[in-house]
Amino acid sequence: MSLEPGVLFLSLVAGTIGLALFVYGKKQARWPQMAAGLAFMVYPYFVSGMTAVVVIGLIFGALLWWMLRLGL
Repeated sequence: MSLEPGVLFLSLVAGTIGLALFVYGKKQARWPQMAAGLAFMVYPYFVSGMTAVVVIGLIFGALLWWMLRLGL
């Protein structure tokens, strides 16, 4: 995990989005939101660059959108 201010801020944003998705998914019993929330909370620990945090976050968001479009 990087200690650069930009990476820390983006990690905080990703973790907050993940927490919101996880809580929503748990209350609604929706596994796609719970899985995406868990992924959003965990992945910032394993990437070190600001660009990587943004790109991976966009990929997870697109995957969630795609799963919801399929009706999962």
